[in-house]
Order: sequence, then structure tokens, then C-alpha cells
Amino acid sequence: MKNILTAITILILSAGNVFAKTADEVLSSATSAEEQGKAIMIEVDERDFGFGDMEVDLEMTLRNAHGQEIKRSQRNKTLEVEDKSLGDKSLIIFDNPRDVKGTAFLTFSKILEPDDQWLYLPSLKRVKRISSKNKSGPFVGSEFAYEDISSQEVAKYTYKYLRKEVCGDMECFVIERFPTYKHSGYTKQVAWIDTVEFRPIKIDFYDRKSELLKTLTYEGYKQYLDKYWRADKFLMINHQTDKSTEIAWTNYRFGVGLKANDFTKANLKRVR
Repeated sequence: MKNILTAITILILSAGNVFAKTADEVLSSATSAEEQGKAIMIEVDERDFGFGDMEVDLEMTLRNAHGQEIKRSQRNKTLEVEDKSLGDKSLIIFDNPRDVKGTAFLTFSKILEPDDQWLYLPSLKRVKRISSKNKSGPFVGSEFAYEDISSQEVAKYTYKYLRKEVCGDMECFVIERFPTYKHSGYTKQVAWIDTVEFRPIKIDFYDRKSELLKTLTYEGYKQYLDKYWRADKFLMINHQTDKSTEIAWTNYRFGVGLKANDFTKANLKRVR
């Protein structure tokens, strides 16, 4: 019976792809460049909706301008919130090295308001709330800011479609997106989205002086449950400092039974 139910589930998920819009359909559904940019990102969001919950293992490599490295092992847990007026919940737990073991980071993504974020530091034995005005700060010394690692909800930005162009061995939409969050560390981001599967391929981040700050690239995409695309590697390069952070993602697990009670501030000190 379990195998039959699994097969039915996969068939349902596969059928969902039949109703996915093509690149031309997405562009023709809107008239202005602003509406087209938003339509593209809505399609990105729709294709990734419905996974429920997920766990994945990560290895984060921090590199300084001289190429010296620090590695950190982590786990990430994500709970999708079915109500699209709310954002997802995520929990990052650090396992290695010893100086960061037990550190935990909890995010409640919001749509129009700043995300709620808390960081538990075992060395201090306390939970620190991340200020709504400090989302542009570096996440545990990496080149990712706190706002980079929260759920990228469509309504957090306004958009503008620029063009199509070749990116590697595929074709991509190029769009600008502008944070609606007034304390964002960015004036804009330029994103490359592939025109077939609607996956992010690259994002350029521009600082508050409108100068290129960082570039994030996604590599090694694989499809799970015949529907959901996940990258094996994120690489964030800081062009102003020559530092970089690489995140390798392994062992994706979907439908593991996570509940809202697994994502509470009170549980941060007890996560394992």
C-alpha cells in the first residue's frame, strides 16, 4: 500500500508540471516590464510550492582574500507554510567545528514586514534576536547577509524585466528586483532565471551606493520528487573584499514530518 501511495503522489507532482507556463506564456501574460518581471518570479515561486518540509546537510567554506579556508558543517530544516500571505520557517543548526557547535539560527519569513530572526549562541547560552535594522549584517562571518538566507518571498521586491540572453548552455531571463524593505543592504539585485525550468542561475547584489557588491551563483541542479529543483552548490563572491563563501548541499530529504513546534524560539537551546 505504501508503494502505491508513493507512486500516486509522484504522479500528482509530475502532473503539476504539465500546467507550468512556458517562457512566452509568462511574458505575454503581462504588458509592462515591471509586470513581466513579477510574472517571472511568480512562476519561479509556483513551481517550487508544495514540498511541505525538508531537511538538508550543508558544508560552508569561508575563504579570505588570500585563499585561506574555514569549514563549517550545518543542517537546515525548512517548513513550508501553506498560507501564501505568510512566509516559510527555517532552522539552521551548526555541528562543526567545536567553536560553533550547537549554534542555531531560526527564521520566520514575513511578506511585507521584516523577518523574525533569532540566533542562539551556546558560548553565551542565550538567544539573540536579530534587529530588523541589521539584516544586512554578515551571517556568522560569511559573505551571506541575514537577509540573503531568509525565504525570498515574491512580495518582498518590485521587479523589472530587462531581456533574454544566453547564460552558459541555456537561455535566461534577466530581471532587476528592488527590495521593498527599507533597511535592506541592497539598492537592487539583478537575477538570471533560466527560461525552461525557471531556476535562479546567478544574482548580482548592488550595495547602498549602487555599486556591485557580491555575486551568487547556483550550480549542480538536481530534480527531486519529479518536480523540485535544488542546487548542489551556492557560491557567493564579494567583489569589494575578494572574500567568498561556498555552500555545498547534500542529502536532501523531503516529507520528514517537521511541525510548527520544531521551529520555536524556546526550542533553540535544545536543538540537536
